[in-house]
Amino acid sequence: MRMLVLGAGLQGSACAFDLLRNPEVEHVVLADVRIGTLPAFLQPHIGGRLSTAELDVRNHDAVREVMRECTAVCSAIPYYFNYPLAQLAVECGVHFTDLGGNTEIVLQQKGLEADAEAKGVSIVPDTGLAPGMVNVIAQLGISQLDETESVKLYVGGLPQDPLPPLNYQIVYSLEGVVDYYTTESLVVRNGRRTTVTALSELESVRFPEPVGELEAFHTAGGLSTMVFRYEGKIRNMEYKTLRYPGHAKIMEAIRDLGLLSLDPVDVKGQQVVPRDVFVKVAGEKLRKRGGKDLVALRVVVSGKKDGQDAQRAWQLIARYDDANGLTAMMQTTGFTLSITSQLQAMGVIRPGVHTPDECMPAERYLQMLAERGVVVEPLSVEPLSV
Repeated sequence: MRMLVLGAGLQGSACAFDLLRNPEVEHVVLADVRIGTLPAFLQPHIGGRLSTAELDVRNHDAVREVMRECTAVCSAIPYYFNYPLAQLAVECGVHFTDLGGNTEIVLQQKGLEADAEAKGVSIVPDTGLAPGMVNVIAQLGISQLDETESVKLYVGGLPQDPLPPLNYQIVYSLEGVVDYYTTESLVVRNGRRTTVTALSELESVRFPEPVGELEAFHTAGGLSTMVFRYEGKIRNMEYKTLRYPGHAKIMEAIRDLGLLSLDPVDVKGQQVVPRDVFVKVAGEKLRKRGGKDLVALRVVVSGKKDGQDAQRAWQLIARYDDANGLTAMMQTTGFTLSITSQLQAMGVIRPGVHTPDECMPAERYLQMLAERGVVVEPLSVEPLSV
């Protein structure tokens, strides 16, 4: 297996690290428009099974040249590049997976189904933590019940040591966070697809100490295409982001004051985009150098089994990896990207275009995560209070 990783940031680096731990991976190419100093955990592999390449993904001829040398491609770059990259992967006859995060792009990628099947390759978008891991777990719960009434997904990337006023630190992209806080969320209510306002319908979710009580609120993207798959089949389905208590009300006020707007305003004769200012100023405050993070996840699927009320639930608490210098978000996102790509290269994923919940062998997937220290545990108490 020869693997191409697009994007040498946090998630791409974690993906490359995980690929290199598999001796069956002959070589990994880590490509980005600019390659800086790679993290310490990748340094021992440079010049051996790991090589780097400066690549602008907008240069399709250059992308084709690199893709044709590989078995599978992992995209850890912004979502808006993923549709043309998936097209190029199909053209070159290589597998492709990405971190996704934008359902409209995923639906465009679905249009490549026939071409991907004809080429014998698989395209798996939305393969991160949420969407990604959380959807695979939800699908496992749905498959274990005879009838599913409700699916609730909760995920949050958090600092281990929260500091006011937001009790938050950047664990991937503040631009992405702001997008989620300002975009309406697709859910299923009473069997019908509908939208709800981001940051709304606050509720408490308790995790074991020292994490303790968190708050959950709607954000976009986490359900991915499951909303379309299960409209009319499951009564209620929703995804919520987890934060420490108090975060949502502050962000709601910031949003409602217009500070997250994309509409330029005149400031002393200059046109300024409020969101750009917020991301710049707040980003400096929220980027905690050396700050250790955690990821909290819970999935609760309720319905009927053998005519009786039943529930399936899972929980994950992942923490910063001191030994390798990997954040919890890198492990839960970058590793899932790597695992998906390896399963594609091994022929486990059937040809075509599928989201993770449509194609992933859940038990094998969870076992592979556990082998990497990312342990998703079943919760057996019924009825379970979220």
